[in-house]
Amino acid sequence: MLEYLRIRDLALIQDAELEFSDGINVLTGETGAGKSFVVKALDFLMGDKLQRDMVRPGADRALVEALFSLPDQELVLRRELSAESGRSRFYMNDALCSQELAQELRSRLLFHTTQHGRQKLLQPGFQAALVDAALGQPELLAARDALLQEWRKNAAQKEGFNTRMRDLNDKRALLMMQQQEIDKVMPLAGEEEALETRRAEAREQVGLATDYENALHLLYGEEKGIGTQLHSLERILERLAGRDEQFARPLAAVQELSVQLPGLETQLRRVPAALSPKELDALEARLYTLAQLKRKLRRSLDEILSLREDIEKNLSFLDSCTLDVKQLALRDEALRIQLSGVLRELSAARRTAGENFARRLEQELIGLGFSENLQVCVEYSPVELVPASTHPACMDERARLLWAPNPGIKPQALDRIASGGELSRFLLALTSVQAEEEHATLIFDEVDAGIGGLTLTRLAERLEALALKRQMLLITHWPQIAARAKRHFLVSKEIRKEETFTLCARLDSESVKKELGRMSGGDAQAEHFAAGLLASRAAKQ
Repeated sequence: MLEYLRIRDLALIQDAELEFSDGINVLTGETGAGKSFVVKALDFLMGDKLQRDMVRPGADRALVEALFSLPDQELVLRRELSAESGRSRFYMNDALCSQELAQELRSRLLFHTTQHGRQKLLQPGFQAALVDAALGQPELLAARDALLQEWRKNAAQKEGFNTRMRDLNDKRALLMMQQQEIDKVMPLAGEEEALETRRAEAREQVGLATDYENALHLLYGEEKGIGTQLHSLERILERLAGRDEQFARPLAAVQELSVQLPGLETQLRRVPAALSPKELDALEARLYTLAQLKRKLRRSLDEILSLREDIEKNLSFLDSCTLDVKQLALRDEALRIQLSGVLRELSAARRTAGENFARRLEQELIGLGFSENLQVCVEYSPVELVPASTHPACMDERARLLWAPNPGIKPQALDRIASGGELSRFLLALTSVQAEEEHATLIFDEVDAGIGGLTLTRLAERLEALALKRQMLLITHWPQIAARAKRHFLVSKEIRKEETFTLCARLDSESVKKELGRMSGGDAQAEHFAAGLLASRAAKQ
C-alpha cells in the first residue's frame, strides 16, 4: 500500500505531501490544475523519464519520494532529477540503486490504468498476454519458450555447420593444393633461422681458415719466417748483451717469445672443422626451397606452419561433420516433436482459460451497466514458431478479444466498435479479473471518461467494491465517484507574485462537501445533491 508521497520542485509543484489511506483515495480539481501530474510523479519514481526542464525554475533538483507498506517490509523510495544534467538517481531505503530496480518494483507496487491503458488494451499483443496470464499454468508457457529457445540454438548450430561446410567445400581444392605444397617441403618451426645461423657461421669459418694459414706462413714461410728471423735475432742479441748489459732484457724477451712459438704453431695447425662444399650446397638448397614456398604461398614460415594446422583442422572437419549434422538434424526432429506436444497441450489449456476469462469479463461488464446479452469471446489466429522443412511447421496461436456489447451484433475487435467510455469500463473489468500483484495500488486516471447516468453509478459501485480488496488512487471529475472516497485531496493552482504553484491539500469533511458541491455545479441545488451523496455514503457505512 502507498502510505506517503512527497513531491518537491517538480514542474509547478513546489512542495506537496500526501498521506494516503486504504480503500479509495481521490484527487479532484479543475481541469488543468495538475491532478494527472501527481500520477506522473509516481510514474517518474517507478522509472519513467522526465526532461530536466520539469525541475521547477530556480531549484537545482526535483525530488519524489514515497513510503510503501508491504506485508513483509516497508520500502522508502526516492528519485531525484538534476536541473543541470537532466540525470536522475534512484534510492531505496536511502541506498543508491539502479533505475532497472525501480522498473522491476513497479508491477509489485503500482497497477496503472490511465487513458494510455485504454490504448494499450487495443494492442493485439497485450490481449494475447491477458489470455495467457489467465492460463494459471505458467509451466506450459515456460516449457514452450525453453523448447523454442533450444530449437533456435540447435538450428543456429546446424546452420553454422552447413555454412562452414559449404564454404570449405568451395575451398577444398585450394586447401589440398596448399597442403601438398607444404608437405613437399615439410618446414619446421625455427628451421629457417637455424639454417641462416649455420650459413653465417660457415662463412665465418672460411675466413678463419685463411687467417690460420696466413699466420703459419708468417711463422714458417718459404722465405725467412718470423721463427727463423727471431732465432737470428736471438743470436745477435746474445753477442750484444755480452758487450753491453742493456741488451740483456730484450734478449730475455726474445728468448721467451721463442719458447712460445712452438705452442702457437700447434694451435694454428688445429684449424676448426668447416662445412664441406657438399654440406654448404645442401644448406643453401634448403634455404632456397623454403624461400620458394614463402613466395608461392605469400606467407612467412610461421604463417605457413599455422596455415598447415588450419588446413588439417578444416579438412578433418569436412571429414567428420557429416555425422555432426545428422545428429543435429535428429535433435531438430526431437525438439519439434516435444514442442508440438507442448503446443497442443497449451492450445487446449488456452482455450479453456480463454473461455473462463471471457465469462468472467462478461459478468464484470454486466455489473458495469452493459446489456445482460453482452458477449465476449476469444479469437485465435495461427502463429508459426518453427518453419516447415523436412518436417511440418510448429504452430502456436495468438488470442484476441472480441466483443458484442449489444444483442444482434457480431463480435468484433475492441478498436472497431468500442467508444472511449466503453474502453474505460472494459479496462476496469479487466482490472477486476486480471491476476495482478495483490498488494499493488490501483491508479485510475479518469477511468470514468465518457460515462454518465446510471452507468456512472454502477461504475462507482464496482470501484468501491474493488477498493475493499485493493488500495486505489483515483482521479475523477464526477461527484458520484468522489463521494465514495475514504480520503479526498483537492488539487488547485495558485498565483503568487507572478509565479504559479500547484497545491494538493487533504480535505476535511466540510471541505469535502464544498468540493462535491463545486463538482456538481456550484449552486444551491448542487450543494444539496452533494449533501445527499455524503448522507447516502454515511448510511451505507
